[in-house]
Amino acid sequence: MTGKPAAHFADTPPENDFVTDYDRQHLKLYARLLDAEADDAPLADIVKILFGIDADAEPERAHKLHAGHLGRAHWMAENGYRNLIAG
Repeated sequence: MTGKPAAHFADTPPENDFVTDYDRQHLKLYARLLDAEADDAPLADIVKILFGIDADAEPERAHKLHAGHLGRAHWMAENGYRNLIAG
């Protein structure tokens, strides 16, 4: 995994049952989170690369960011994509 952290991200992603502008802006982040999960990448590496967070310095924030955005990534992959296809 390489690349720059997302330019802007919320500490918690949306919890709406529809795709938001935030989701559209972070589709690449969601895909990268799902790829990292599939590769069993370490949490510290994921949050450093994707969010620019040092998991040792901010363990609670790192976990919260990762868990929240990964959960939203799963929702997008399982449900949200339908909204994107529908327009």
